[in-house]
Amino acid sequence: MTIQGEAPAGAAEDLPVTGHRAVGERRRLAALWSVVTVLAAGGVWVVSTPHPGDILPGLGPTSSLPATVAAAPGQVAKPLTEAQAFNSERYFPAQRGYDYDQFKAHRTAARDGADCQGVQNDKSRNLLDKLDCQAWLGVALTRNDQPVITSITVLRFADPGAAARAAQAVRDHAAEFEFTFPDGVVAPAAGVKPMTAIRVETVGHHITVIAARYADQRPGDHPDDLLTASARSAAAIAGQPFMWM
Repeated sequence: MTIQGEAPAGAAEDLPVTGHRAVGERRRLAALWSVVTVLAAGGVWVVSTPHPGDILPGLGPTSSLPATVAAAPGQVAKPLTEAQAFNSERYFPAQRGYDYDQFKAHRTAARDGADCQGVQNDKSRNLLDKLDCQAWLGVALTRNDQPVITSITVLRFADPGAAARAAQAVRDHAAEFEFTFPDGVVAPAAGVKPMTAIRVETVGHHITVIAARYADQRPGDHPDDLLTASARSAAAIAGQPFMWM
């Protein structure tokens, strides 16, 4: 006896070949969609969960700088040492706006080096020989409201005493440190002396060398008020990350 609404026993077996195929296809599609749903749910968690070092939280490890030193399996990863973390992106990230006392700027170039002689114009001699300069970084800040570019060079020393001993030599030769130009801007032609305001500060065991110029590299023997003010504000910005170190 067959109950109304139910398929007779053996109905599946009585289906033609095409019917068997249709049923199989439906079952395979249902299984496939189940897998896709599970993977999608897992994917949403991966994207929406912030990672250490993300530039934009929730988009995964967008920073190229590791937050920790890679550890062997089963061991806890160790944080970066100060020497390992001393780089321009960590202290002066590209996505940050820089604002101090009416000075508003954005980063337009960045570079780093382990040899302090590498940031000096004359590579044949080391102005800081035997003064224990351990590394340097350089960034360019371009003002948003004025055609002024500022070059920031940070020199790292072993301790505050070493930085203090080197401070006078850096001040005496501040113009002999390379200017970090914004990307796409080239150095002036040989013999051209751009109008420049220079400021040197000692901050903990770091020395900051600031140089402000007009973007058009206009010449001049003495800086004007705008360049002087720009250098002063850029020096305050440069010293902030190292003030309590």
